[in-house]
Amino acid sequence: MGPAIARTRVATEALFLMADYVFALGYRRLEWKCDNANEPSKRAAERFGFRFEGLFRQHMVVKGHNRDTAWFAITDQEWPRLRAGYKRWLAADNFGADGQQHSRLSFV
Repeated sequence: MGPAIARTRVATEALFLMADYVFALGYRRLEWKCDNANEPSKRAAERFGFRFEGLFRQHMVVKGHNRDTAWFAITDQEWPRLRAGYKRWLAADNFGADGQQHSRLSFV
């Protein structure tokens, strides 16, 4: 996702729709991989409900530098709980007339 929709309702809904489709098709896991130095991407993965699974040290060379890759995932067993949290957060009554959220995305 690009900077134009980062940290927006659109980004969250897009991720929800993709994940819901993936799990409806019968896939067992959805992965998020990013450069371990990319803190905004790692925060986004955790906000979206992905769980950290590990670090692939020196996974690849990018522009002449070693890249450590952080791996996150959501499994099909976790999805029903996460899906309920997304549905609560995306509900129209969670947003004011100004488009601001009333409650944060939560999977409790």
